[in-house]
Amino acid sequence: MPMSNQRSLSGTLGLGYVIIFVFANIIGSGVYKKIAPMAAGLESSAWILLAWAAAGVITLFGALSNAELAGMLADTGGEFVYLRKIYNPFFSFLYGWTLFTVIQSAAISSLAYVFVQSLNSIVPLPELFPSLQDAGIGGIFYPFRDFGIKITAILLIMGLTFLNISGLKSGSRVNKVLFFVVCAGLALIVVSGLANASGRPSEIIDFGSMKESRVSVSSFMTAMLAAFWAYQGWVSAGFIGGEIKNARRNVPKGIIIGVFSVTIIYLLVNYSYLAVMSVPELVSVHEAGNQVAAIEMAGRVGGSSGIFLMSLLILVTTLGCLNASILTGSRPYYAMSREGLFFTAIGKLNSRNVPGNSLLWQGIWSSVLVLSGNFDQLTDMLVFAVYIFYGAMAAGVFILRYRMPDAFRPYKVWGYPLVPALFVLFCAGLFVNTFITRPREALIGLFLIMTGVPVYFLFRRRNGKRASARPHD
Repeated sequence: MPMSNQRSLSGTLGLGYVIIFVFANIIGSGVYKKIAPMAAGLESSAWILLAWAAAGVITLFGALSNAELAGMLADTGGEFVYLRKIYNPFFSFLYGWTLFTVIQSAAISSLAYVFVQSLNSIVPLPELFPSLQDAGIGGIFYPFRDFGIKITAILLIMGLTFLNISGLKSGSRVNKVLFFVVCAGLALIVVSGLANASGRPSEIIDFGSMKESRVSVSSFMTAMLAAFWAYQGWVSAGFIGGEIKNARRNVPKGIIIGVFSVTIIYLLVNYSYLAVMSVPELVSVHEAGNQVAAIEMAGRVGGSSGIFLMSLLILVTTLGCLNASILTGSRPYYAMSREGLFFTAIGKLNSRNVPGNSLLWQGIWSSVLVLSGNFDQLTDMLVFAVYIFYGAMAAGVFILRYRMPDAFRPYKVWGYPLVPALFVLFCAGLFVNTFITRPREALIGLFLIMTGVPVYFLFRRRNGKRASARPHD
């Protein structure tokens, strides 16, 4: 049974904030960087844009399926709540545990690190403890490498964490301001790219190269992994369902509007990159390792001034996505605690009516991941792990249609049963393909998920039968 608490989260945010949260949680560093590795894998402008479009359609199918669940079950905790209702507390705990250990916390640490790296390129940060750079743990983790950057990233995470602890409105106002700045910046990229295009649209999107390229289903899906990192975060609006006015209508509507809009924006922005830079040039950016496609494009269009402005835009975008990730990510752990499936203190609200303890522990663990420094591996595992649960949620549409046929559904998924079925099949294919092409990341991702099994039984033992006795219908 739920734990008692005099305070409860209040619904104060409207549809506009839901859309902003979707934008802010999705649009981070991926839109500026991921076209380069996709170019290396696909070697065709047409295939690249098709991969972005396909990833957007698949994401939209997931969002449409998720929206039906959100309309029925909208509450603080989002997918944790949905999975508990569809399956059982054990499976929903595994999702929440994975969210805490890698999915949300790795996203936060990675975004903070990218932000500070970009800042360091504009304002060099001092090196700290250079004599300890080679001091490692097991020959894998080197916490003192780039320690000045890492400490700054940790300070950023904790600073935004305390901003959100001070109240929901404080964090959401920051997101609103950053949202408009990012939209203006992305519009400028599109305008600049179109104004400086190297050829006509038929030359930029070279369909002839599609026939010459050797793209397989596996390589196409692997390239889509890069795009999925750029789309990741679309479910986060559901995490704050208990703080949304008329959540059962506004959450699904906001998720659909947000994901559809971001898909269009991504296609326009990536077309703009291709309008200025050729595929071989983008491949060179990827091979360089320390370059960002958007910055290289800005340098060609605007010289040093363009590079500076693009660097600032990346800073602002990453900051907005980081703040939104911190704000929304802490809510599932709060919901887990309320169900007796996490530490009791995390389920308490502070005097500002926000889950301050949940925010604090999320910030601390994300800071630990910053010190680990293995960001590329974490983000690869992140996409693999999260799509296991996304597929389970889409399957839940069928389960609840069968189990609760007469339940009130403010929104029913468009294209049922084809849309959720295609999304479930894609998630299964992505699971298999990742094991084939990235076995190390897949195995580590599964290991992190399974570490939650003994933790679940520890909490269940501590709380007796409270979690398992909660009704499922």
